[in-house]
Amino acid sequence: MNTIEYLFSYGTLQNRSVQLETFGRELVGSKDQLLDYRLDMVRIKDEAVVALSGETHHPIAVISIDNADEISGMIFEVTAEELAQSDQYEVDDYQRVIGEFKSGKRAWVYVSVSDKTDTRTS
Repeated sequence: MNTIEYLFSYGTLQNRSVQLETFGRELVGSKDQLLDYRLDMVRIKDEAVVALSGETHHPIAVISIDNADEISGMIFEVTAEELAQSDQYEVDDYQRVIGEFKSGKRAWVYVSVSDKTDTRTS
């Protein structure tokens, strides 16, 4: 039996083609907003990721000091195995942390590794 995990995406993991290649299926989810972060862009150096996404620059969440900042995206239901597959897709500029959302839900989200947040849980 697979445990359901929740994964928030504000970028390329929302693309159907990326989902099919990464997870072998189209993900199911709901719209939500990540609180206390803002979007920046990061240059992707991994050619396989660029080939899959079709983009050389991806959005990246960075901690914001403005409490009004939030990032719109989707919270997807994934298995623990699929969560590990998403770790393989994301490049080293990202770290996976638990985020807080407007809906009150908690979900994994990839944010800038430079933030060095302490919100990681297992």
